[in-house]
Amino acid sequence: MKILHILDHSLPLHSGYAFRSQNIFREQQKRGWQPLIVTSPKHEESWKGPWQAQEQINGFHYYRTGALNHNGIPLQAEARLIMSLSNRIERVVKLEKPDILHAHSPMLNAISALWVGRKFKIPVVYEIRAFWEDAGVDHGTYTQDSAKYRLVKSIETWVCRRANHVGVLCKGLRQELIKRGIPASKISVVYNGVNPDNFLPGRPDAELAKSWNLGGKKVIGFIGSFYRYEGLDLLVHAFSHLASSLPSLPASEPSGIILLLVGGGEIENELKTQIKRLHLEEKVVMPGRIPHERIPGVYALVDILAYPRYSMRLTELVTPLKPLEAMAMGKAVVASDVGGHKELIRDGETGLLFPAGNAAALAESLKRLLDDSALCCKLQKQAANWVRKHHTWEATTAVYEEIYAKVLPLSFQL
Repeated sequence: MKILHILDHSLPLHSGYAFRSQNIFREQQKRGWQPLIVTSPKHEESWKGPWQAQEQINGFHYYRTGALNHNGIPLQAEARLIMSLSNRIERVVKLEKPDILHAHSPMLNAISALWVGRKFKIPVVYEIRAFWEDAGVDHGTYTQDSAKYRLVKSIETWVCRRANHVGVLCKGLRQELIKRGIPASKISVVYNGVNPDNFLPGRPDAELAKSWNLGGKKVIGFIGSFYRYEGLDLLVHAFSHLASSLPSLPASEPSGIILLLVGGGEIENELKTQIKRLHLEEKVVMPGRIPHERIPGVYALVDILAYPRYSMRLTELVTPLKPLEAMAMGKAVVASDVGGHKELIRDGETGLLFPAGNAAALAESLKRLLDDSALCCKLQKQAANWVRKHHTWEATTAVYEEIYAKVLPLSFQL
C-alpha cells in the first residue's frame, strides 16, 4: 500500500513536526507500507540550504514543491500556495499512483489534497497536530475574536467534514471537533510517541556538564523551543524565588542549583533581560540550541524537567512531545495543569502538576522534588513505565491500520 503524505515541512529541518513525521514514516515502513512525501512551499521558505525537486532522506522519497515569491497580499498568498501544492501533488499522483492521500496540518495541505483526491478518486486522511487558527493567535497574526480567526476556524471545520477520515494529536482536539459537529466515528487519535531505544536513562554528556559547570549541582531544566506560551518567564521567576529560599551559596559551590534552558526562539532575548534583572546570571545557563543527537545526554544532566505552559486554547487542546521524552528518560517532571499536560501526566503518579500561571506553586513543586528523593524516584520509575507501555511510536501509530481500513473501501465524495 502506498501512502502519499503531504507535509508543511520536513527533515533536514529540525522541528517537532519534522521528527514526528519521520517516526510515522518509519513505523509505516515496518508494517510493509510504502510512505512517500510531498512538502509544501513552506519547506523551502524555512530551509535555506540546497535542495532538489526529489531527494532521499533516511530511506524515504521526498518530492519538493519549491518556494513561492512573496507578494504580501493576505489570502492571495495562501491561494497561490494551495494551487502550487495541488499541482505538485497531482504530478506525483500520476507518477506514483498512491492508494491514500494523507495530509498533515495546516489545513492548506488538506485543501490541496482534497482537490487532487476528488479529481483522481483517492481517499483523503487529514491529520491535525494543532488548529491553525489557534497557532495564528499565538503568533500574534490575529486575535481570537477577530473575523480572520472565525474564518480560519470555519475553513478548518469545512475541511474536516470533507476528508474521509480525520486524525488528531490528542483527545482535546477530538472533543473540539465533535463540538463542531464532526462525527466521533470519523475522528481517531494518533498520539505522540517516543523511540524507547533513543530515550533510555543513560550517561550525562560529560563535555557539556564541564562546559556549563554543572558538576555536583542540582539541575532544573527545560529543553525545547522558547515560545511565549511555554511559560519560561514564569519558570525564571519561580526559580528566583526558589534560589532565594535556599542557603545563600553561589552556583560555583557544589551544593548550588542551576536552571538550564536549552533551545531558542522568540522570547530568548526577553529571558536574558529578565535573568539579568533578577541577578541570576550565575545560576541560569542558556547554551542555545544543541544538536539533536546530543539531546539524550543533555536530558541525563537534568534532575527535574519543568514545563510551565500558560493556559490558552492551544495549550489546553494540544499535547506536547517533550514531557514524553523526559518521562521516557526516567526524569521527574513538573508541569502546569493545562489540558495538554493532563492528558500525559497523572499528578502525584507520573509527575507533579501545578496551577498554570502560578509562580509560587511552581517554585513549591520544584522544592518538593528537590527535598524528597523518594518521591522523585517513584515518579521517575512510574513515568518511564507508563510511556513505554502506552506511548512508543509503535503503539501510537498502530491506529493507522484501522484508519486506512476504513477509508480504502470508500469512494471519494465531496
